This record gives sequence, C-alpha cells and structure tokens, in this order.
Amino acid sequence: MADGFSVIPASVLRNLSDKLYEKRKNAALEVEGIVKQLAVAGDHDKITAVINLLTTEFTFSAQANHRKGGLIGLAAATVGLTSEAAQHLEQIVPPVLNSFADQDSRVRYYACEALYNIAKVVRGDFIIFFNQIFDALCKLSADSDANVQSAAHLLDRLVKDIVTESDQFSSFFFSIEEFIPLLRERMNVLNPYVRQFLVGWITVLDSVPDIDMLGFLPDFLDGLFNMLSDSSHEIRQQADSALSEFLQEIKNSPSVDYGRMAEILVQRAGSTDEFTRLTAITWINEFVKLGGDQLVPYYADILGAILPCISDKEEKIRVVARETNEELRSIHADPAEGFDVGAILGIARRQLNSEWEATRIEALHWISSLLNRHRSEVLSSLNDIFDSLLKALSDPSDEVVLLVLEVHAGIAKDPQHFRHLVVFLVHTFRIDNSLLEKRGALIIRRLCVLLDAERVYRELSTILEGESDLDFASIMVQALNLILLTSSELSGLRNLLKHSLVNPSGKDLFVSLYASWCHSPMAIISLCLLAQTYEHASAVIQSLVGEDINVKFLVQLDKLIRLLETPIFAYLRLQLLEPGRYIWLLKALNGLLMLLPQQSAAFKILRTRLKTVPSYSFNGDQFRQTSGNPYQILHHMPSGSQITEDGDGMQDGGNSHNGINFALRLQQFEQMQYQHRMHAQAQAQSWSSSTTSLSKEVRRNEEPRRPSSTDTSGPPSRSSKRGPGQLQL
Repeated sequence: MADGFSVIPASVLRNLSDKLYEKRKNAALEVEGIVKQLAVAGDHDKITAVINLLTTEFTFSAQANHRKGGLIGLAAATVGLTSEAAQHLEQIVPPVLNSFADQDSRVRYYACEALYNIAKVVRGDFIIFFNQIFDALCKLSADSDANVQSAAHLLDRLVKDIVTESDQFSSFFFSIEEFIPLLRERMNVLNPYVRQFLVGWITVLDSVPDIDMLGFLPDFLDGLFNMLSDSSHEIRQQADSALSEFLQEIKNSPSVDYGRMAEILVQRAGSTDEFTRLTAITWINEFVKLGGDQLVPYYADILGAILPCISDKEEKIRVVARETNEELRSIHADPAEGFDVGAILGIARRQLNSEWEATRIEALHWISSLLNRHRSEVLSSLNDIFDSLLKALSDPSDEVVLLVLEVHAGIAKDPQHFRHLVVFLVHTFRIDNSLLEKRGALIIRRLCVLLDAERVYRELSTILEGESDLDFASIMVQALNLILLTSSELSGLRNLLKHSLVNPSGKDLFVSLYASWCHSPMAIISLCLLAQTYEHASAVIQSLVGEDINVKFLVQLDKLIRLLETPIFAYLRLQLLEPGRYIWLLKALNGLLMLLPQQSAAFKILRTRLKTVPSYSFNGDQFRQTSGNPYQILHHMPSGSQITEDGDGMQDGGNSHNGINFALRLQQFEQMQYQHRMHAQAQAQSWSSSTTSLSKEVRRNEEPRRPSSTDTSGPPSRSSKRGPGQLQL
C-alpha cells in the first residue's frame, strides 16, 4: 500500500502546517497539483494515501496550524480530483465535519471554508452527508465567533442551492425519516440564529418535490408555533410564512393527519401570545371545515380551545373563534362515529365557570344543542351538570340566566325531571335568599313561559305546602304571589283564577294554590280578591283578629293596597260601583282599612278609594246582613235560593261554592297561621333566653364593682318577648 509521505514532498508537508496562511495556501496548491496528476494516472491508491496522511497527521493533530493545513489540504485534494472526487468523499468529508466542533474558532472557520470548496466541486454527490452537515451547520449558526457565523452562513446558502437544484436529492440519497427526529430535536432551541436556520431549511425542503414535509408536519408544527412568539420580528414573520404555506398545502392535499396536529393547535390556542392564539385558532377554523370524520374524536378538545377565545381581548381572535364555534356546532356527528357527548358536555360545564360572559353564553348554547340532538346521552350525564346549571342561575348576566332557564326547561320536558328541577330550584332559593330576591321573579316568569305557568305554579305550591322552614315558605309564597299579580306572562293564570267560582279549571287551580298560600295572610287575601271570592276574603280578614300585627305584616299589607290600584285589579275597582251587589268586597276592603295604621300612606290610599264608592246602591240592612260568620249566614239562607259570592249567581251548596268548601279552607288557613305563631313564639323565646343569659353574665361580671343593683328576678317585660322586627302595640 502506498505511503503518503513518499507522494508529497517533506517541504510541502512542512509548509502545510506553517503558521503563515500564505505558506499553507501555496502548499495546498501543490497538493492539488499532485492529486490531479495522480487522478489523471488513475492511481487511486496513492490518492487514498494522501487523504489518509492529511487526515491523521494534520486534521487530527494537537497543533492548531496542523489542523488548519489539513483542512486546506483536503479541500485542495478534492479540487484536484474534480469529477472523481465522489469516490473519495467517505474519507474527505468526515474529518471536515469533525472540525466544526474544534475549540479553536479559526479551525472552525477553515472547516467551513474547506467544506464550502468541497461542496462546490462535488455538488449533489455530498447529499449522502446531508444530516451530518445539517446538524453541524445548525450548531455553527449560533457560533460565538462572528467570522465563523458568517462562513457558516455562506456554506448554508451553497448547500441550499445544491439541494434545490439537485436531482439527486431524493429518497434514494436522502432519508426524511432519519432527518425529522434531528429537526424535531432542534425545534425547541431558543437561539434566534438557530431558529432562523431551521425555518429556512423547513421552507427549502418543503419546496423539494420529492420530499413530503407535509406528512411529517405534526413532528415540527409545535416548534413553528413556538417561534410565533419570538422577540424577533423577522423570525415571527418567517415562521408565519412557513405556516401559511403549509396551511395552503393542507387545503390542497387529499390526505392529512388532522388528529395529531389538532392536539398541538388546541394547546397553542391557549397561548399567552396574541399572534400565536390568532394563528392557532385560524388553523383550527380550517381544520373544522376540512377535517371531516378525522376530527370527530377531537371535537371536545377543539371546543375547549374555542370557547375561551370567544371572549378574547383581540377582536380578530373573537371573530374567528365565533365562526369556528358555529361551524363546529353545525356538524351533526353521531356517537357511533366517535362523537363523545359526555366529553363535550364536560367542556361546556367547565366553561360555565368562565369569568367571561360570552364564553358562558356559548357554553349554554352547546348544552342546549346537545340536549336537542342527543337527549338520552345528556340526561344520562345529568348528575354531572345539574349543580353547575343551578349555580348559573346566580350569574350576574341576565342573558346567561335566561339561557340556563331554557336548558332547564329542555331537561324538564320529562315529568320526573320537571319535578326534580322545581324541587332543586326551591332548595336553591332556600339556601340563597339573595337569589330569590334578585332573580326570583326573572326565573319564575321565564319558567312559566317555557314550561306552562299553571304547571309550574301547581308544582311550586305542592312543594311549599309541606315546607318545614316556615319563614322561607312565607317569603317564597309572597314572592310567587307578587309575580302572579304583576307579571304579564301570567295573565292567563290570572284570568283562570278570576273564574274560580264558575270554572272547574279555575276552581282546581285556586284550591291547588290555596294550601301553600296559607303561609302568608296577604297572599291568601290577594288570591281571594283575584278569584273574586270576596266573602271568603272577608272571613280571612276577620280571622286575623288574633294575629300579631308586626312590621312584616304591615309591609305586606301596604304592598297589597298599592297593588289594588294597579290595572290588574281594575275589574275590582269597577265592581265598587255596585256596592249592593259586591257587599262582601266592600266589607273586605273596609276590614283591610281597619288593620292599617291611620297615619300610613296605604291607609290614606284605601280610604280615598272607599270614599268614591256610591252610597245609593245599597242600604244599611244589606250591610248588617254581612255581619258575623259569613258561613253561618249562608247556612241560614232559605234552601234552594240563588246566592252569589258577591253577585255572580251560583247555587248555594251549604259552605261550598263550585265545589270549594270555604269553611274547610278557612280552617286550613287558621291552622297554618297557628303553626306560624307557634314558630314565631319559639323564636322569640329562644332570642329572649339568649338575651337574658347574656344579661346575667354581664351583671355577674359587674357585681364586684357595684355595691347595689336592681332586682331582676321578676318576669321579663313584654318587650323582651317580642320577636325581632315586631312592634309593641
């Protein structure tokens, strides 16, 4: 085997390792000439010996000048070989690539220069080393030495030119499967020079027809999105340009792996960077339009990314997110195709807790949509979402509350779910009085529209009839009564109640409401006035003689008097024009007047109204006939006579009218009020006991400092027995 030392003169070898560049350059030219002669002669053994000599004695030397000379020598040998250099590349290129990692920046520089000259000679033949060259250039792009960076940049441009023009850059010479892991590993590097290098190469390789970069896009897509938030405008622009090109290719490609990329886009849609979010949501928008069945298993994740973006501070993001949301909701997918109703329902439920109103609204639209399309699946997951839907009733947004009620109404179409809804609604009002106060009217009125007012009120009455919390029951009934009397949505219910004495349906409703309305005297009186059962109203008012007329009672009475002046009770005021016919109405109103303090505004309003009643249509005998127990009066009337519950002719049935046993109803009211009085007394005694105990404790602590004290052994005063908020009369 030939020896390299015998081929190259010693003087040439000596100059090749000289510290002066000119001597090394001249020596390299001589090496070029020698190799060229050997190539012409076809003596490849000696050529191999020369390359081995330059590699082992120079490029691997401990002396920096030797390494520089070896690199120049290898480049010169390649130039001398010209067209025959390809068969020796396995020996020439690896030592040069190893020098890219040299500690001496000048050696790294000469390595770039050497590979540049080698590449110019062999062009496409060196593609077999592409992965190694790519890796080396990636590192050199962020080199600490500016000259090395510049040299690496020139080499990079040359390699790109070779790749784009070479017919040899195909799957036969280049393995994309081996290259992608290398690219994916580098995509997480934050150095701006490396990022520019990577984006540049992704763009170049994507332009090569024989390389399917789109097929491997999921492997480096996240890295490209990561660059969109780079501090460098140029890098952001390059990454965006590359992503736009890939998105266009996706639109034109018949086969795309949407699933893997969808996972990446979902993560990026939640980025803190505005531009990244916009790009991600734009991609998701296109994927929803193009993805078809591939994206069905990912709908829940996509929805989880879209809903927060609907409330984004950036208008462009909001617009695209809304468009995507509508597109996604318009797709009719089936659970058999992988459409996970439970997962999407879970996403919508979580978004009900969003701080943004628009997101909460769209989450409710999704629940409503799922309920309409996949009712059985939604109802099977009802336990998971019901509490969240109830909490949403306390939402500060009226629009959200109305949508929640629509969802509840959709669920409550089934009888068992209707009962479940009303029970939980009452429970929610019980534990959250502020909800009843602020939103009670809105909730009840909307439910009456969506679920039939009579059905809602009957169910509420049934539940409240057995309510153990008497204070809450009273408050709830008062609220329901006020809604009944004032809401336009309940006009049909009021009209039905007005005919309670002549219409069986009205009678049934009156009786159904009566039991729970007994929790509030004013509610019962209002119900009787509305139903035109004036005789019974008068009896109820007379029964209040034993009631403790406290502030709460007077407040409710004040509200009732003011309601009597509203258009709802216009028919009642007109009936006062016929006091002879509606004598019980007149007596009931006078009874209310007697309960009011004379200095109150309500007293003056009602007295003014009663002063307008004409006196010509009845005499004192008629009025005296109404004294005493009204049901006793009915009992002594002649059998078979036509009687009225103030004028509407009905057959006398003893103590009943149209099947309503008013005597029994009055007894029911008095029993309920007795329970309330006992409850109030128990509360007052409890309050008094705690106050007395505290007072004794205070006196015990003060006794050493006081020589004398008043006698407190007597029974507590009347004021100590009063419950909170009660007046001493």
